[in-house]
Amino acid sequence: MSIDRGRLRWQCRRAFLELDLVFARFLERDFDRLTDGQLADLEDLLRCEDHELWAMVNGSEPCGNDRWKEMIGLLRQQ
Repeated sequence: MSIDRGRLRWQCRRAFLELDLVFARFLERDFDRLTDGQLADLEDLLRCEDHELWAMVNGSEPCGNDRWKEMIGLLRQQ
């Protein structure tokens, strides 16, 4: 099963400005190099609410899902 990169790219657009900026950099820098497994992890991570996702990205809350830790690390890169 192939993941629709276009749909996933669209889901990276967030209403929370800080997250939108983080994802804009991530999409430009890393998105095209992601493997199918990484895309599946990202798709799962994007089901989180913005405030929960932002807390993991900014480090105020730990990432409790081992599968998401790589994506959170990529999102944290500046």
